[in-house]
Parts: sequence; C-alpha cells; structure tokens
Amino acid sequence: MANTTFNGPVRAEQGFKQITKNATTGAITDNTTIDSSGNIVAGGTATFAGIVDLNGNTMSAGTGITTGTGTVYAGSAVKVGGVYSTSILIDLTGLASSGSGDIIGKAATANSHVGQITAANNGTILAGQLNVYEAPAGGDPDIDLWYADEATGTEDAAITGLSNQVQMCDSGDLALNSVISIPTPPAADKYIYMATGAATDADYTAGKLLIEFFGYTA
Repeated sequence: MANTTFNGPVRAEQGFKQITKNATTGAITDNTTIDSSGNIVAGGTATFAGIVDLNGNTMSAGTGITTGTGTVYAGSAVKVGGVYSTSILIDLTGLASSGSGDIIGKAATANSHVGQITAANNGTILAGQLNVYEAPAGGDPDIDLWYADEATGTEDAAITGLSNQVQMCDSGDLALNSVISIPTPPAADKYIYMATGAATDADYTAGKLLIEFFGYTA
C-alpha cells in the first residue's frame, strides 16, 4: 500500500491501530492502539523532542489553600511502571496558622485541604515524606499532616472536628532541608490537611514544602 498524505485532522470513531503482518501466516499483531475513548497502548519506544506534559491526574487543593495571597500550590500524580508517585508543592506564604491542632489555610476560609487521595489516581499509598526547602516563618513552624473524610475543613478550626481524622506525622518545628517520614499513609478517598503542632496566630511569610506519597496497585 502506498503512503498517504492528509491535509487536516485524521478522524476515526473507533480508534487507530498500527499493526504487523506475518509474511508467512498472514497473522495480524496490534503493536500500538488508540481506542475509541482515546486510551493509548504503545508497543514501541516513544521519543519526545519537547516537554512531556502529563496533566491527566493533577492533584487539586481546596480554595482555602489556592486563594492565599502569594501562596503557591502545584500537585501531580503519575504512574510509572507499577509505582504511583504523588507530589504536592506548597509555598505557605499567605496562609495562616492559629491555635495548636488547628487547620492551616487562608485565614477563616473553608476547604483548606491540600488534595484528595484516590486509588485510581494515587494507588494504595505505601509510604511518604515531607521535604522542607524553606523553613516556615511568620506562622507556626510545627506543621503536622493529617487526613479526614471531608474537604470542608476551615482554617482556625480544630482538625479533630473533622470526621475520621488521623494524624499522619508529628513533625516538630520544620527546619531547612529536613525530611520528615510519614509513618501513617493516607487511606483512599481521604483529604489531606496541614495542622499546627503548637499555637502561633499569624500569617506565614515563608515556607516551601514538598509532600510526596508513593503507592501501588493493590
């Protein structure tokens, strides 16, 4: 069959297949397929000349985090081989802390979670860690990680007021370049929160954190 050149998009309702035909038996082998839903199974080696942007399972925080003035939030969840890697990058600037054991977020704002864990996006979490790339300043430096059922937790409210809340790590004051193990990983469908370990009623002026979780298909 001759090569065909198209000017414009190539469209097919039932997907595409790249095949190999056995010269002796005529048997057809599907090497790479794109099904009718857009799912791709590639049998060869993929080479990309530009940036590979994987946006399928981006993590999302609540408005109690994302509406902080000067606050930075970025999250991702990817699967490579059998390992799910979840990353949550936060600059605390513009968020607030208050009493001991209270939720951190934009002052008096609901939905102050930093993301939800699901088996589909994050796998079953086996381990995790909290990395400190800039020590917290202004607000309380003792930041612990918790999870709970609800997405609605409000800054300045007690983390223990949420349903089925569990503390994942007891960090102490976070110092530059410290790496805190997360011995109690989050369960599926739970929302992740930051909460104060001590009482400091103030806004954060600094603090860059990377929360990481590693999961697998159970």
